[in-house]
Amino acid sequence: MERHLLIYLALLLFIAGNPAPAAAQKFSLESVMSHPFPAELSAAAQGARLAWTFNERGKRNVYVAEGPDFKARRLTNYLQDDGQEITGVSLSADGQWAVYVRGGEHGSIWDEHETVNPLGNPIPPKVEVWTVPFAGGEPIRIGEGGAPVISPNNREVAYTFKGQVWIASLDGTVPARPLFVTRGSVSSLEWSPDGAQLAFVSNREGHAFIGVYTNPETPITWIAPAFARDRSPRWSPDGKRLVFVRTRGAGGAPEPYLQRQHQPWSIWTAEVATGNATQLWEAPETLRGSVPRTNGGFNLHWAANERIVYTSYEDGWPHLYAIPAAGGKPVLLTPGDFAVEHVKLSPDRAWLVFSANTGPDKEDIDRRHVARVPVDKAKMELLTPGDGLESMPVLTGNGQTLAMLSATAQRPPLPAVMDFRRKAKVRLLATELIPSDHPQHKLVKPKQVSFQSADGLTVHGQLFEPKGGSGKKPAIVYIHGGPSRQMLLGWHYSDYYNNVYAMNQYLASMGFVVLSVNYRLGIGYGYDFQHPDSSGETGASEYKDIRAAGRWLAQQPQVDARRIGVYGGSYGGYLTGLALGRDSELFAAGVNIHGMSDLTFGETAGVLYPNRHERAPDAEEAVEVMWKSSPAAFVDSWTSPVLLIHADDDRNVDFRDSMDMVRRLEEKGVPYETMVLVDDTHHWMLFRNAMKVNAATADFFQRKLMQQVE
Repeated sequence: MERHLLIYLALLLFIAGNPAPAAAQKFSLESVMSHPFPAELSAAAQGARLAWTFNERGKRNVYVAEGPDFKARRLTNYLQDDGQEITGVSLSADGQWAVYVRGGEHGSIWDEHETVNPLGNPIPPKVEVWTVPFAGGEPIRIGEGGAPVISPNNREVAYTFKGQVWIASLDGTVPARPLFVTRGSVSSLEWSPDGAQLAFVSNREGHAFIGVYTNPETPITWIAPAFARDRSPRWSPDGKRLVFVRTRGAGGAPEPYLQRQHQPWSIWTAEVATGNATQLWEAPETLRGSVPRTNGGFNLHWAANERIVYTSYEDGWPHLYAIPAAGGKPVLLTPGDFAVEHVKLSPDRAWLVFSANTGPDKEDIDRRHVARVPVDKAKMELLTPGDGLESMPVLTGNGQTLAMLSATAQRPPLPAVMDFRRKAKVRLLATELIPSDHPQHKLVKPKQVSFQSADGLTVHGQLFEPKGGSGKKPAIVYIHGGPSRQMLLGWHYSDYYNNVYAMNQYLASMGFVVLSVNYRLGIGYGYDFQHPDSSGETGASEYKDIRAAGRWLAQQPQVDARRIGVYGGSYGGYLTGLALGRDSELFAAGVNIHGMSDLTFGETAGVLYPNRHERAPDAEEAVEVMWKSSPAAFVDSWTSPVLLIHADDDRNVDFRDSMDMVRRLEEKGVPYETMVLVDDTHHWMLFRNAMKVNAATADFFQRKLMQQVE
């Protein structure tokens, strides 16, 4: 079997931009991945000041800008590709200070606040809260911890460390100290409007309480403690009341494992002085009325005009609703067949700004545009129609300027601003930071396509077709992870999928036809599409869409049906494993990047042998279905070569999944190659590791699929 040495020799060629023999390469891999990626866009509650982060080839820094010119300015000076992310960026209300967290891996499922050390430093870096003057100067270390929230008094910042709350002065003159100590692990810090009190969630075993801290002399006020999980506390404008979400606590008889169940939730309001609460609204007892699984979760806010706003799927799409704080019938603010994401409340609490996959063009379902709606009436306005992609909106404190991330099919994301009115001109920021050799004008514009799965479901995708050339071409199916994600008709607003979009463009430049498939379980196409029956470990019904994508490609006149590959990461790696195991005749080669192998691993004990007398009524059947939903169950029919890639500090998919797959493939004599990234994580904290992964993927497909099949 081919091993690491072959891969690394090939990597040297690809990173240098070595041309592929089957198609003239028009740009290098590094050039298409070289642009800065913006994130963490935020605004001060007053004035016109913005802050965000740029990841420039692994060098992550805080940038700021101020109206009216909004000239981008780098505020920090981290000039190494060292794997230390920057998150939690916020500005004080007066805009004088920026706060951020450096370190950790906040896209992970577990250990997100633990240090990341992909450089292998003998003394690992720490996860720390920092503050820096907006005007410039040396950053001030506040202390170890994360999730900082700046007080409205513009003097203090509270944050969490090891599950407890700490506080320090913004200027560093008063050292960090514990604010209070309570049982459980504290999260979701929310200052009252006057900065005099701090609401929080105390997560405890099987339940969670909402508490309010006032001062060292006053006991914590617990808000209507119940046998439940309370979360998402939000203050009323007058600081006298809270609104929060209540969900079920642990317990009860085990429910059937293979059947979807309604997940109840309700909205409550409370008087802070007494801790007494009243139920305001209860979700419909339907599957669509269950706890929403969308960006921002409940998106709960106490808005102006005594309106409580929230997100629900009850009409089949993730939409915004408003209900009077005194009670009454909710108003659907955003009707239509589209999804709402990235919701922000304006500083005056009168508007909701958000991104949505809607617009006058039929292709808008695979884009994002920014919209706004008043908090008390269904008068939504689309602010950025067109063929671009706009997301992550935030309104400046003076209410005059809307900031967002803006991209197209060819230009990568940049921060942008526009007047807060419909169809105002969008002005890009920091365009000078896109490298001169970035090949944006050489990129293809992906085509929107759709096709039918075996059970009749319409599946969506984007097709990247190489420019020029003749004859039938090799093709690749790309499978996103998540699985609650959606690939778009342009550069993505997520750093992970921004990287993938660059990769798909690079593969197209090599001569591959690439189909990026948005399979069921993904967002953007409604509740029923995102929540299908018999999916994942309960039957992997979503794999029907991957098979359909491969068969659709095989029928295209420009595609050589004998040379179709498949690749994906995370959940996409899992489905890549299923594709190669179930359909090696269709998929001639694959790259499985940190995908799951055996879905029963670590799960069967809780299903078959829970620490109680009862177990789920379908426990035996569930474990069997779980196994048959696993790539490991199909190694006997797996014949196509595969490259397995995994970082061993992965905090989303256990490294042991790839170890398990390697052992099984080796025992069955299936051709495989491997790449291990030591001490990196699921999201390639080092830019050079992202480069290695993409280069190895491209090299593997070139060797396995570019040569004509005899």
